[in-house]
Amino acid sequence: MKTDVYQKITDQIVSALEKGVRPWHQPWKAEHANGRISRPLRGNGIPYQGINVLVLWCAAIDHGYSAPIWMTFKQALELGAHVRKGESGTLVVYANKIIRKETDAETGDEAERAIPFMKGYAVFNVEQIEGLPQHFYSQPEKPSETVERIAHAEAFFAATGANIIHGGSRACYVPSTDNIHMPCIEFFCDAISYYATLAHECTHWTKHEKRLNRDFGRKRFGDEGYAMEELVAELGAAFLAADLGLTPEVREDHASYIASWINVLKNDKRAIFTASSHAQRAADFLHGSRQEERAAA
Repeated sequence: MKTDVYQKITDQIVSALEKGVRPWHQPWKAEHANGRISRPLRGNGIPYQGINVLVLWCAAIDHGYSAPIWMTFKQALELGAHVRKGESGTLVVYANKIIRKETDAETGDEAERAIPFMKGYAVFNVEQIEGLPQHFYSQPEKPSETVERIAHAEAFFAATGANIIHGGSRACYVPSTDNIHMPCIEFFCDAISYYATLAHECTHWTKHEKRLNRDFGRKRFGDEGYAMEELVAELGAAFLAADLGLTPEVREDHASYIASWINVLKNDKRAIFTASSHAQRAADFLHGSRQEERAAA
């Protein structure tokens, strides 16, 4: 029987949510990355993106891996290493397409049509592999404690160009005014919680029609459209937190969303792929704002 990649990965995410685990909250301290949090990395150091980030974070939580680096069986062999006997790989995916020629029934003209599909393959964490060069296992000393404000996070969010208004007790993005409202940093238990919340609202900010024009339809709390947008914002914030080296605590105010997320995912096996894709675009857009600011300097 052909493996249904969409269903297999969706089942994995739903299972984690039903256990109260959010697989988009990265599980490692990433001492491998100079003490900073990292997305899962390929053996060549390139970060995974989208749904594969969630899949590998899930696997790391389930198996207790602390290393963020993954590679295929063949890649390990090419480095003179080997996967330990009895170890199981983790399914990751990539998008591809096949080109088919079709003949128009009326005109007889031939035209090419691209048919997209998702293909999976197995990767192994470096902790499942023996004989790799030492730098794949190395763990540099942890950095000293961070100060209240984190300079690189401040610079990142300032460069996005989002209009952020501080004051009050509620964090939200208001589409009608295109403003992000944030409590002052002093109202948060720590600086990292502030930046994680800001990343969530900045992900919402990217949905505006003059940016990514993201719209899932219904907007009321509890409906699928609302739940999907909140899931995108949650994932986008997790991706950005990983990129910025932040380790936020789980936000208690989002606990009420878990049931609606599970409902969405159970009703549509492709929903987590869609949400991950939109979250990746949002994170890329926010990173792009930073690159544009550098280019203009």
